[in-house]
Amino acid sequence: MLLEKANIKTLKEFSFEELEKLSQELRDFIIKVVEKTGGHLASSLGTIELTIALLKVFNPPKDAIVWDVGHQAYAYKILTDRKEKFHTLRQFGGISGFPNIFESDYDAFGTGHASTSISAALGIKVGKRLLKKEGYVIAVIGDGALTGGLAYEGLNNAGYLKEDLLVILNDNRMSISKNVGAISNYLNRILTDEYLRKIKRKLETLSEYVFGKVFVKKIKKIEDFAFKGLISPGMFFEELGFKYFGPIDGHNIKSLVEILERLKKIKGPKLLHIYTTKGKGLKEAENLPEKYHGVSPKIYIPIKKKVPSWTSFFSKYICELGEKFENIVAITAAMPSGTGLKEFGEKFKDRYFDVGIAEGHAVVFAAGLAKEGLKPVVAIYSTFLQRAYDQLIHDVALQKLPVVFVLDRAGIVGEDGPTHHGIFDLSYLRHIPNFVVAAPKDENELKHLLYTAILSDKPFAIRYPRGSAVGVKIDKDYKKIDIGSWEIEKVFGEGDYNLLVLAVGPFVHRVKEVCEKLSKKYNIRITLVNARFIKPIDEKLLKDLAKKANKIVTIEENTILGGFGSGVLEFINKENIYKPLLQIGIEDRFPPHGPQEVVRDFEGLSNSKIFEKIENFVLKDIKNKNKESLKV
Repeated sequence: MLLEKANIKTLKEFSFEELEKLSQELRDFIIKVVEKTGGHLASSLGTIELTIALLKVFNPPKDAIVWDVGHQAYAYKILTDRKEKFHTLRQFGGISGFPNIFESDYDAFGTGHASTSISAALGIKVGKRLLKKEGYVIAVIGDGALTGGLAYEGLNNAGYLKEDLLVILNDNRMSISKNVGAISNYLNRILTDEYLRKIKRKLETLSEYVFGKVFVKKIKKIEDFAFKGLISPGMFFEELGFKYFGPIDGHNIKSLVEILERLKKIKGPKLLHIYTTKGKGLKEAENLPEKYHGVSPKIYIPIKKKVPSWTSFFSKYICELGEKFENIVAITAAMPSGTGLKEFGEKFKDRYFDVGIAEGHAVVFAAGLAKEGLKPVVAIYSTFLQRAYDQLIHDVALQKLPVVFVLDRAGIVGEDGPTHHGIFDLSYLRHIPNFVVAAPKDENELKHLLYTAILSDKPFAIRYPRGSAVGVKIDKDYKKIDIGSWEIEKVFGEGDYNLLVLAVGPFVHRVKEVCEKLSKKYNIRITLVNARFIKPIDEKLLKDLAKKANKIVTIEENTILGGFGSGVLEFINKENIYKPLLQIGIEDRFPPHGPQEVVRDFEGLSNSKIFEKIENFVLKDIKNKNKESLKV
């Protein structure tokens, strides 16, 4: 097999016929591995020929290739020193599903969020020039990343600086879902207008025959300008200072190599537009690229879940509330299926907006809708909302606009790893004035919190994790919850040593077993509280329970720094309630990738680790108490 001997060094000796065979072997290999590990399958299947051509022409790591979005890069990983490790893709302790500068020198820049490649590549190119380092720099942008505003900031600056930068636009007409917006329409027109280029060439040939070459040469500049201004696909990029080339077939290795060799010799900013098929080579993925964008292990075996996902419950509730409240509008940033808004969009077309990979715009757009009296519900993954931090403060909170934010994938997400873990939202939202921040303990409470958020007149954020919900009975009717109210979930034991456990989100259910076990083992009284509001906190209940407690424990799937536990600590300190407090959450680091429960255990958030931490926290007190009892 060619794949066995294929790597970045040997690849340059392969014939084009061998490279074509290699592309099929790479496809088979990626499909076989991803079937077992899960991963971003369709995107990487679409960039195999491009990867081969890039490595045939350029020489990483001396030449820097920046992939955007990073899940296009599986073939690149395989051909740049990670073929033997590829079976560990996204597994705990294995290689990342995204480019990672700590994993390989061939990864020029870490990526995982969209639209960053052009800015990063420009910085690398300017850095090389200032430090007198040699090497080409290439940004590969695709999967809808050109719908993100950051990409245009990079294009604008690159065109102005006139650096020798190559941007490759991998146009597969898709991000995770089908691309939307004016830019997507423009790129589609580029492809459909290719026939106009052929017409132009035929007209030039005919004009030369009728009028002669001299005449045609004199009018060519005027004609070129008129043609470009009216119908030329590259005019937009050329006005930004880029030399535009394409579009060309991104699955033709020979054509790709030939044009890349030519582009190496051209100075200044260049944009090569290629068109590819997402999921290329796997019929199911070609037909359903959205379904095969990110796949679970063993994709050909349907996975039956006993409990539906948090996302599916949100989808059901928002559709029901959409029927109830005609002023609800829903917004997603290129993730209709992932966030659960697809069904809402199908039912309420006029009240649904997919803004593309543009989270900052989504938030300000929602703020404008709220200003006019509508009730915007913005569904975005926790990690992606980070990209709109200033807009949350300046455009929503400062103006007290009642926008509802639904943060899916909060906490540990699993195999996608550090770029996707939603472990900062409690911290970056809790300190913003005017915001309400809530986390339901289960899908039933999600129903009522969403209803509460719709009825409120405040900026309101609800966060919940990836995966299956808890599996509780769902109330028939919606009910409003008092904002800032907590509830005592359960009191375990009857001892005279009081431990107060404040849990956030599904951990309310998860740690019941821990509390039960600790209570029985040490004969202590444990009060477990559902701290469903991170902001505002239930000051009255907390003050009352904290005064009676010997020690306090907070549990959250968020970074400890500035999170829920920090808020509790700040309050009891302000109230002069000086009780020892143990904060259980994510330490000051980026958790690795791997299955959710494996990563939770690594971060000390499995039940066994939580039991151990609390036991160590109270053990000394209990031993001392027992000694005092023996003396008596």
